Parts: sequence; structure tokens; C-alpha cells
Amino acid sequence: MNGMYKPIGTLLVASLMFLATGCFKNPTTGRRSLNLVPEGTLSSLSGEQYSTFLAQNKRLSGTNDALMVQRVGNKLAAGIVQYYAQKGQSSILNGFKWEFNLVQDVQKNAFCMPGGKVVIYTGILPVTKDETGLAVVMSHEIAHAIARHGNERMSQGLLQQFGGLALNVALSSKPEETRNLFNTAYGVGTSVGVMLPFSRKHETEADLMGLDFMAMAGYNPGEAVGFWQRMASGAGAKQPELLSTHPSDATRIQNIQKHLPQALAIYSTKK
Repeated sequence: MNGMYKPIGTLLVASLMFLATGCFKNPTTGRRSLNLVPEGTLSSLSGEQYSTFLAQNKRLSGTNDALMVQRVGNKLAAGIVQYYAQKGQSSILNGFKWEFNLVQDVQKNAFCMPGGKVVIYTGILPVTKDETGLAVVMSHEIAHAIARHGNERMSQGLLQQFGGLALNVALSSKPEETRNLFNTAYGVGTSVGVMLPFSRKHETEADLMGLDFMAMAGYNPGEAVGFWQRMASGAGAKQPELLSTHPSDATRIQNIQKHLPQALAIYSTKK
């Protein structure tokens, strides 16, 4: 009997140690979150999953749209590097090796894996309309990665599914389940239609961080209101906000408008 309980006790101790040390403080917003998975480990897994995704989907290159994705991505990356350098927080971007790709898919979707691995679906381009609209989407998705929202979701999933099992152990003992957990946490291949539904807290945080990021890259953050209005008009019937993972369209736009003066102040220095 004691032999049966020993592994469980060891696991509980390990989980408690993770809980005590796996806390991440977002340097932009100050919000603390549970991050059990080392970013280096996630970046390694990200590279594998990103390559697999691109191999299984039609990646576009050389087209006007594909070149636009590269152009906007590179401008955002440069702006974000400068943004955190000015704050003395460059370490938040340790391990980032930026990649920006456009894939042929009718979904209105996009995602960013750890390390700055970004995918844009062609289905969202009619809603973005132009470079600035695309910058809204890309800066929002990059903000999710920088704020480690996916790590937070995956940490919660590891606790729920595997009792806090370390990622390397979960990968070796349950590789398919663990990779599915990663893909779900980062929205890889999701079919939700309106980008991966992070929690309302995550969505709001990514919206506001994204405004500052696009402003630093020289894109007018005021255009974010129009983009989210266009997304809302094509999203169909929605649940009440309390029953939804997303903030309501009205709440999202109100939050963006409240933050716009700060983002526009950044933008004014880039014109």
C-alpha cells in the first residue's frame, strides 16, 4: 500500500513546487499567471509543431499577400524589440526567432506560437483589408505569446489532465495527448472561426498590448476599432458575455477606446 501512494505523494510535492515557482509576471500589465512550462521547452516544441503545421497546410510565398504578411511581421518585430528595450525589459523576448507565414485557408484565423512563430490564414484578409488591419491581428496574436497566455493555458491543462506532470515526462509517456494539448493551447489548426478564444482576461490583455505594439511599429492603433467592428459584424449570433470566453464586442471596443490615448501617444512619436 505504501509503495502505491509514494509516487502520488512525490507528484503532489513536485506539483506544489511548480506552483510555488511557476509564476510569471507580465512586465507590461503586471498581471501574474501560472506558467509551469519552461519557455525554452515550449520554444523547442513550438518549432517542431510549427514545421509540422506548415508541412500539412498550403503555405503561400511570393504573392502580394504573403509579402505583406512578411513586411508587417518584420515591422512589428522591430517595434516590439524597441518597445521592450526602452523599458529595460528585453529579456521577455529571449528565445524569440520570428517567423511569419500565410497559409491558404478560409477560416478567419491567426495564431502565434512561443518564440514568435506566426501564422495568418487567408480567410481573415478580407476583414483586415490592408496592412494596418493586418497589424491589428498580428500584434494581438503576438501579444498572446509575449504574455505567455498559451503557457498559462497549457499549465492548466497539464494540471487537469496529468496532475501537473512535467512536460518532458508527459511528452515521453503521452506524446499525442501532450501535443494535442499544446495545439489547443496555441490555437494550431483550430476551427473556431474567429481566432482562438482565450479567456476574456487574456483577450483584453492582448488587445491592449497589441495596440502599443502596432503603434511602435508605425501603424495607427485607432484602426483597431474598425477591424473589431468588422469582425463583429461577420460573427453571427453570440452568447451573452457571461457565457462567453470572449469579451462582448461592445466591451472589447470600449476597452480599446479607453487605451487608445496611450497607444496614440506612442504612434505620434513614429510618424
